[in-house]
Amino acid sequence: MQKMLTQLTTAVQDNCHIADAAHARGYTLCIYLLKMREYYRWEKGYAFSAALPSAELGDWLQQREQLWESLESTAFSSLVIHDQKFDPFDTGAINRELLEEGLVYSGGYGHSGAPHFFLGKLLHHRQYGGFTTLLSTDEYARDLTALPAMALGDTIFVRRESIRRMLWEKIEEWRWRKQQNAMAHAMAYYDFDADAKHALEQMTDHEIHAVTLHEIGECLAGDQLGAAWGGLLLSVSGSKAERMARAVRDHLADALSTLPALLDAEDKPSLHFYFANLKGMRRALFPSLYDAYTRWENSGNLQELRRLITDGREVWSETAQRLLDIHARHGRACKSYIEAALEHPPLGEETPPPARSPA
Repeated sequence: MQKMLTQLTTAVQDNCHIADAAHARGYTLCIYLLKMREYYRWEKGYAFSAALPSAELGDWLQQREQLWESLESTAFSSLVIHDQKFDPFDTGAINRELLEEGLVYSGGYGHSGAPHFFLGKLLHHRQYGGFTTLLSTDEYARDLTALPAMALGDTIFVRRESIRRMLWEKIEEWRWRKQQNAMAHAMAYYDFDADAKHALEQMTDHEIHAVTLHEIGECLAGDQLGAAWGGLLLSVSGSKAERMARAVRDHLADALSTLPALLDAEDKPSLHFYFANLKGMRRALFPSLYDAYTRWENSGNLQELRRLITDGREVWSETAQRLLDIHARHGRACKSYIEAALEHPPLGEETPPPARSPA
């Protein structure tokens, strides 16, 4: 078992390096450096509270970027398990071999078509809401992005270690400014002042449920939108229109699953954490959602949020379908039409992109 795990870990990590070679440097410089620091922390086994050695980190960063440069045209390798070869994206077949060994694997595509791989220790394998959920703990191989969760078909992969790392990054970000905001309210349910390590473990275990709910929503949204949605994203890959389209789908997923469940349970810690992360394009497209959160924070009344989410199921479903219609009409030229359609909520009629001035 140990020999197989060592060989498999090496093969999966090699594919992670190949994926990072193509996509890791697509972040802004600030985000890239933050993620690389945490990648180094994971790879070298440093505790979250440990100060990282600056000189060694700098050398590692330079070596990692040199490795990526050497891999930019390298193809992904097959995985060998029990003397059988598997395509690294054949996640279902690979897990049929690994789950009984107490391991879980995922290979799939994320934002902008970036491939992601990970191999971890299986914590539990359950059925939830008609979906199979595989919760992993220790991660043996991973790429830079380390998604907290991913849905492939009707299987949801939830990565406890990645959730914990993501939470720590959010906590560290909050500590730079210590504002009295949604993140402060979320953290207040855990005693970070007395025992930060234990508080982080508690917060991680609590947020696993919300992460799972969002991935269920992604599956439900995918059932509604069909295969054509993938073609739309491919057409707008790397553009503002892609960020807009993904935000629309996220809002649909959360209206179908995440927020109704959190509101029904009156799960205040997870609601605060959800709104702490309602930023960027998602917040720009749905500003009234954060406004309703602020009013709940002041009044304690969840009714406005409940109404907004109930209405949102139809609104975001119709909006997503509208984007599909735009893509069907305009194909790869749909970017500007999508941006124009979503630029000024509430949504109006489809308008053509503005004409360009002569050069």
